[in-house]
Amino acid sequence: MKTYQERVERALEYWLPAAATHPHQLHEAMRYSVLDGGKRIRPLLVYATGEALGVAPEALDGPACAVELIHAYSLVHDDLPAMDNDDLRRGKPTCHRAYGEAMALLAGDSLQTLAFYVLAHDPAIRVAAEVRLKMIETLALASGSRGMAGGQAIDLASVGLRLDIAQLEDMHIHKTGALIRACVRLGALSRPDTDPDTFDRLDHYAKCIGLAFQIRDDILDVEGDTETMGKQRGADKLHNKPTYPSLLGLDGAKQRAYELHQEAIASLAPLDGRADTLRWISEYIVERRH
Repeated sequence: MKTYQERVERALEYWLPAAATHPHQLHEAMRYSVLDGGKRIRPLLVYATGEALGVAPEALDGPACAVELIHAYSLVHDDLPAMDNDDLRRGKPTCHRAYGEAMALLAGDSLQTLAFYVLAHDPAIRVAAEVRLKMIETLALASGSRGMAGGQAIDLASVGLRLDIAQLEDMHIHKTGALIRACVRLGALSRPDTDPDTFDRLDHYAKCIGLAFQIRDDILDVEGDTETMGKQRGADKLHNKPTYPSLLGLDGAKQRAYELHQEAIASLAPLDGRADTLRWISEYIVERRH
């Protein structure tokens, strides 16, 4: 994990404009929101998928960087007063608290567009043009109204409502799961000759861990502590959001996360030891403390 975290940190440092680049404050806000923070689970999934398929790490730096830029942009916007109105992210003030709401909006917009620039221009992505386009399409669909942004819209519309488990899972398949699935798909697309059965198994793995990730987030909002998580504990309850613990209870939510973990591991059964990092990530997701 540390090796891949360091790789993507270097890639992000390379692609993000220097703070001294005009307009200075915008680039400072972009770097503030991305660098030196976060678990980098999404880039790790890109690297681990490529590792399972025998792809060289340097060919994965660009896709790993792109998904983290999308994730960072989504956090900047989610934290805004118009959304979740959070004051703390990754153990420091949120972007709009540090730079103001208008600059945070622009920083988020700029991080999003930079992600696609990276996928379009990184020379280390050694695939045919049509595969590179498929990568761009994959990330665009996962980020937009049929993916992450759509999930956020469902989330906003669900505040104060009591959803059933199917409705809650639909929301999180979009809000959290879509980008996680895109990470695995981008890793698989980096090996264009991946057979369809393996691609489908990897995609099902990603679907399972995407839901498990959100369930664990909901559990930590109840059981975690603000200092360890780097964000405010109890925010879901404060905002009256529907969560897995509120529907299933804490024990039921933990059991559902474990079932998804087991299903994810089963999806990887035909893959050899090179997929062990993917197996480890699934376990990490359901046991993490932040």
